[in-house]
Amino acid sequence: MTTTETTAQPTTGALSLDDLKRVLVESAGVQAGVDLDADILDTPFDDLGYDSLALLEAVARITREHRITFDDDAAATSRTPREFLALVNAG
Repeated sequence: MTTTETTAQPTTGALSLDDLKRVLVESAGVQAGVDLDADILDTPFDDLGYDSLALLEAVARITREHRITFDDDAAATSRTPREFLALVNAG
């Protein structure tokens, strides 16, 4: 896995799939052989190469960058990007 660090400006509003992908890549990189540009909404995070620690890091970044508050424990146990986004954007 490779990791890229960028400084995002704080934003508000709903989190998009593209936002989530960017945060995941910045937090934990991309596993070889995983195509994040494919339709990944219902692909389990495990299959995408992201474990619970990567999701916890993503939760922290999303909270900080997007000023979105949500149940971080539930978000960290989401199984797919669709579940994660639904939980984050429900608040």
